[in-house]
Amino acid sequence: MNRNTHSGETIIRKAFYRSLLTLVIAVIAGYAIYHFSREDSAPEPVQQQAVKGPVIEQQVSIKIPEVYFTDITREAGIDFVHTNGAYGDRLLPETMGGGGGFIDYDNDGDQDIILVNANYWPDRQQNDYPTSRLYSNDGNGNFTDVSASTGLAINSYGMGLAVGDYDNDGWDDVYITTLNKNYLLHNEQGKFVDVSQAAGVAGFNEDWGTAAVFFDFDNDSDLDLYVANYVEWTAEINLEIDFRVTGIGKSYSTPTHYVGAKSRLYRNDGGGRFTDISHESGIYISGKALSATAVDYDQDGLLDLFVANDTVQNFLFQNKGSGRFEEAGALEGIAFNQKGRATGAMGIDAAWYRNDNDLGIVIGTFANEMSSLFVTADGQTPFADESLLEGLGADSRLALTFGVFFFDYDLDGRLDLLQANGHLENEINKVQPSQHYEQPVQLFWNCEDTAYSSGSNACNNRFMLVENTGDLGTPVVGRGASYADIDNDGDLDVMITQPGREAKLYRNDQQTGHHWLRIKLTGTSDNRNAIGAVIELTANGITQRRLITSGRSFLSQVEFPVTFGLGAANSIDSLVVTWPGGLKQPVIIDSVDRQINITQSSI
Repeated sequence: MNRNTHSGETIIRKAFYRSLLTLVIAVIAGYAIYHFSREDSAPEPVQQQAVKGPVIEQQVSIKIPEVYFTDITREAGIDFVHTNGAYGDRLLPETMGGGGGFIDYDNDGDQDIILVNANYWPDRQQNDYPTSRLYSNDGNGNFTDVSASTGLAINSYGMGLAVGDYDNDGWDDVYITTLNKNYLLHNEQGKFVDVSQAAGVAGFNEDWGTAAVFFDFDNDSDLDLYVANYVEWTAEINLEIDFRVTGIGKSYSTPTHYVGAKSRLYRNDGGGRFTDISHESGIYISGKALSATAVDYDQDGLLDLFVANDTVQNFLFQNKGSGRFEEAGALEGIAFNQKGRATGAMGIDAAWYRNDNDLGIVIGTFANEMSSLFVTADGQTPFADESLLEGLGADSRLALTFGVFFFDYDLDGRLDLLQANGHLENEINKVQPSQHYEQPVQLFWNCEDTAYSSGSNACNNRFMLVENTGDLGTPVVGRGASYADIDNDGDLDVMITQPGREAKLYRNDQQTGHHWLRIKLTGTSDNRNAIGAVIELTANGITQRRLITSGRSFLSQVEFPVTFGLGAANSIDSLVVTWPGGLKQPVIIDSVDRQINITQSSI
């Protein structure tokens, strides 16, 4: 392109811009003349087209019910202090126990308390004589120590317990696991007699027993016994490992340094005798079991076993019948967490917490691991870890959780969740600022979309952490966790155990005004505790489902009577008991706010 051509284009462009500018000025001038010359009249309304954008629903504010728990340990007469024998060598069992729970040992209708004690090490014996303890309840939540007079003053390095009437004589018996041989204590009308050796369930000196579960795996109407074992441990192995943490020095070693142990299954043959069928049943697999619970997850009429293992995959022993179990944890989705990893699994519980067909399995885990919440989909397996989706994950991540259980603390008809927390190492805060030896008990309220408002997005999460729980929020070194209605007022009170410290008893002082119903089952053709029975209660169109079981939480035993919160409902639409053998028994309920006793019908 030559210079003359370029100059011509420039001239044309300038002329265009001048013409455009002249036009704009003319338009503005014309508008100004019109605006100032027209009559002063009201402007015509401008018609605007509505623009549709994304709909943002108004978020409904949900208020968590204010329910306070009061520490009444001393006031109630509980003076138990756990002995773990710790003297500085950081022996692993010192920080893992002990358990506790509830039993109506004298059949007076009130929930009494058992607390499992440990001991001093053989070369460090002291002048005192620590024993497990039994406290009798007067019905109003006042307790008296009756350990010595009832035969419950067992001196051993105890861990956990289970309660069950294994001989169907109408008196609940006790099984205590220990760091050596275990104890089966037969209840002879309020007096306990050690029948461990004669019954064939003492186990072996090299066992480290943790959880125990009474359940009728073969539906022959008497209770069999599963005993969880942790790791192959001796003081010599512990000292040889000499586990240390920079900044602390000698510390409690992790279970990864030990070989996993094999748990045991004892078949009840009647006449006070059990047979060890661990090998032939398929149970005898190495794990690092700390807790277990029995529930018929596949609804085939046979109780299955869920086992929480520490740092190795969890087990699900599927009951195949004829005394055979098949380990299906990985296949059914409960072996590993949502990241596909084994966790430091501690306590366990199972429930239909959504009030539908979906079964949930909660497992407490180590610090910096979220608690696992495995849930079925429309009642079908495999389970999926929905801890994050259900709101449990983030708030549970920092805590080191041992005892866990579902219960309806505010009686609104939905199962809430409690976690007992506490670290293993008392000096952990020196090297991990986010961690503390003592940690608050965590209470999660079960919030359901349509429960308190009509907003479809009323609850961001199903489980919401309760910030103010009264004395329950005071940090403890939580291990065992259990509950019962100790004062017969309809709501559920809580007990937490600590290693080397006092047990804690918290009275539920809720004032929600919600209605409730408590149910105590007695089996006749099935086992007397009705372990394995399912109760379905419908009120105000909502059906709740509860399972009777002996194995829950961590090293602990909850009461056998079942509490249904009813919220504002003051009548029951229907109640059906499905007994362990499959018999369904409808029961007419004509009033609420009371306990009813249901005996298995022969029809």
